Amino acid sequence: MTTARTAVPDVIALTQRLIRFDTTNPPGREADCVRFVHGLLTEAGVASTLVAKDPSRPNLVARLPGRGVAPPLLLHAHVDVVPTEGQAWSHPPFSGDLRDDHVWGRGAIDMKGSLASMLVALLGLHARGTPPAGDVLLAVVADEENGSAVGARHLVQDHPHLFDGVAYAVGEDGGASLELDGSRRVHPIVVAEKRAVWLRATFRGPAGHASRIPPEHSVPRRLNRLLDALAGGGLGPRPGAVTHRMLTALAAAHPGPLGEALLRFRDDPADLSALKPLSERDALFLRSISQHTANPTVIAGGTRTNVIPGEMSVDIDGRLLPGDFTADDFISALRAKAGFPLDIEVLVEGEPMPEPVLGPFYERLAGVLREADPDGVPVPMMTTASTDARLFPQLGISSYGFMPLLIPAGSGYRDLLHAPDERIPFAALHFGVHCFEQLLLSYP
Repeated sequence: MTTARTAVPDVIALTQRLIRFDTTNPPGREADCVRFVHGLLTEAGVASTLVAKDPSRPNLVARLPGRGVAPPLLLHAHVDVVPTEGQAWSHPPFSGDLRDDHVWGRGAIDMKGSLASMLVALLGLHARGTPPAGDVLLAVVADEENGSAVGARHLVQDHPHLFDGVAYAVGEDGGASLELDGSRRVHPIVVAEKRAVWLRATFRGPAGHASRIPPEHSVPRRLNRLLDALAGGGLGPRPGAVTHRMLTALAAAHPGPLGEALLRFRDDPADLSALKPLSERDALFLRSISQHTANPTVIAGGTRTNVIPGEMSVDIDGRLLPGDFTADDFISALRAKAGFPLDIEVLVEGEPMPEPVLGPFYERLAGVLREADPDGVPVPMMTTASTDARLFPQLGISSYGFMPLLIPAGSGYRDLLHAPDERIPFAALHFGVHCFEQLLLSYP
C-alpha cells in the first residue's frame, strides 16, 4: 500500500508543473506556485508555513528534522521568473514541453529546475525515513528577480527567528560559469557575489545653440569625458582570494597554453594579453570578477537636436567586489577617474557582502560534485550578479551558490538564464537530485 509519506514526485514532471505557473516578475503572481509546493510538502508530512508581506505573494519555509550531527542547513529557491516579452521562443515559455530529453520553459534553469531537485531530494529522504545530518530548512520565496522586498528580504528582516541556528545556506549560482576550451566540465560553486551600487551622475551647465562647439564646462563635454573614463568598464584590477584560487584550480585542470594563460592572468590581472587564448565571453567574465565595474546604462536629457542641453544625467551600474570597499569609496574612485567634480546620487545600494568562506562546508560541496562526476572540476567562483544569497549573511549564515548540473562541457546552459529557449536536460535534473541528497546526508 502506497502512503503519502512514500510518494515522491518525479523530478521531470515536477519541473514541468512548476514552469507552468506563470510567475513573471513583475508583477510576480507567485501565490499559486508557492501554495502548490506547500500542498506537496503537507501531503508528504513535512511541516511548512506560509509567510507573506504581501498576501498575494507569499513565501514558504519548511523544516525537515535531522540527526543532530550538523547545524541546520538552509536551501533557498525563488519561484519568480523574468519576463519573456520581446523574445523569440521555439516552444511556449510556460508550457513545460518535453522535447529532445529536455524540459523547456522560463525558469527551467533559473531556477525551478533546481527547486524541483531540492524538493525531490528532501522528500525522498523523508519518504525513506532517512534523516539528513542536521535539520534542513527549505525557503521557497518570491520576488528575487525584482529586489526581494516581499521575498527573502522580508524573511530576513521581519522573521529572522525562522532561521535560528542555521549555519549554511545553499541557493542558485547566479549564472556563474566559464566554458574555456570545452575539454572539462566546470562545476561552479559560488562563494561570493559582487554587490550592486547604482548611481546617477547629473550634469548642469549653460544651454546654447548646437551649431557651435560648446565650452569645456558644458554638459555634453563633461558627459563625454565621463563616458571616455568608463570605457574600459571598471576601476582597474583588484585581485582577490577567490579569483586566485579559481584560476589555480582551472589551470591545473587545463594543462598547456590555456592553463599557462590562466596562471599569467592570475599573477597579473592587468596583463590582458594573457587572456588571448580565451573566448571573449570568458575573458570578460574574468576581468569582471577581478575589479569593481562601472557601466553607463541610461542617458537622459535634452529637448531638441539643435539645442545644447543645460542638464543631462547618466545612470551607472556599479558592481563592487566583496570586502570593505564602500559605496562612498566607489563614488570617490569614479570622481578621481573622471578627473572633475561629479554630482552623484545613489539609486540602489546592495547589501555589503562579507569575505568568502572556503572552509569545511565548501569542501563538502566540492566533494559531492567530485564523487558524482569524477571528470568534472568543481571550482570556487564569484558571480557578477546578485541573488538572495546577499541577504542571509545578515543573519550570520554563510551562503553558497550550488546548482549541480550534469551538462556537456562548453554547452552554455547557464547562459540560458533570462534568455529565450531556456531549457534543462533530464540528466541534469536527476544529477541535481543525487547531489542534493548526498549533501543533506553528509554535510559538516
